Amino acid sequence: DTSLTEVNSFSPSVPISPSSMINQYKFEDGPELRDLFITVDDPESHITAIETFITYRVVTKTTRGEFDSSEYEVRRRYQDFLWLKSKLEEAHPTLIIPPLPEKFIMRGMVERFSDEFIETRRKALHKFLNRIADHPTLTFNEDFKIFLTAQAWELSSHKKQGPGLLSRMGQTVRAVASSVRGAVKNRPEMFTEMNNYMETFSQKINLLDKIAHRIYKEERDYCSEMKEYGPIHTLWSASEEAIGDSLKGLAGCIERCCRATERRMAGLSEHLLPMLHEYVLYSDILMGVLKRRDQIQGELDSKVDALANKKTEKDLFSEEIGKLEDKVERANNALKADWDRWKQNMQWDMRSTFTNVAENNLRYYEE
Repeated sequence: DTSLTEVNSFSPSVPISPSSMINQYKFEDGPELRDLFITVDDPESHITAIETFITYRVVTKTTRGEFDSSEYEVRRRYQDFLWLKSKLEEAHPTLIIPPLPEKFIMRGMVERFSDEFIETRRKALHKFLNRIADHPTLTFNEDFKIFLTAQAWELSSHKKQGPGLLSRMGQTVRAVASSVRGAVKNRPEMFTEMNNYMETFSQKINLLDKIAHRIYKEERDYCSEMKEYGPIHTLWSASEEAIGDSLKGLAGCIERCCRATERRMAGLSEHLLPMLHEYVLYSDILMGVLKRRDQIQGELDSKVDALANKKTEKDLFSEEIGKLEDKVERANNALKADWDRWKQNMQWDMRSTFTNVAENNLRYYEE
């Protein structure tokens, strides 16, 4: 209970009624403004001599002029989604790239390649692509367009091409990490505040994720016991004529409670657990983005220090520092804009999901 109360501090101060959330897709983009619609569906198993894997159909409908057609249909496997995510991170090191489900999602709860596992992953992949489509910058990334439109052989050929400028820039940022140690000297205060916020957020969201999984497990165990308990009363009623009707009534009551519990469990597994897990992944992503911003800042700081100690080549160093200052400013501006957008979406997701859980609980206890 304490954890739930504390997490509420991350929510907006203005109350949002459940009715205002009906048919609301996003804060920043109403459905009428969208020009790119993506659906991930139709999972299909593939078995080869080397491996077994699943592909998903990705259907894209768009009115954008830069697309040659208004509709595309391609098939993609999980490693294709991983490739897209890595390309977005290389091209936009200080933007918040949406998370992908891990290789083995919800470990311990579902078996790999079971129907439940595949459906859980399909939903996560669908959300991943639509979050990119709704992002004001990522949606126009060229690799994203290729992912949506290229046939399998074309995508494979594109993957084999050497790294471009943006890719090399991403590699440069990662390489700087080895030379940057400790706190950044000139980090702006707002990024220190972001870092502190994310450390607290990470602790709370991980705790909520553990609590939610524990609740789900307890509900599942409770439901399993009820399924055994109800038939016992039905059998008992056959040998107790005097109280047979009462025992049958009790068996029927237990069965109804079991069905209601299963509906509540479905609500947890379809809404609460995926949302919490997504933001557990987001917390890691945000910490990585902040670290990459610090690495870019550290690259500038090291050049400034080198200039102060150089007797010659000052003009060359000054030019490099000017470029790095522009790079840091672009990185800072990208992260600041994305940070506000991410917090707004996160707060809406939290409020709408917990409101949904509360409404499901009310229905459950009324039943």
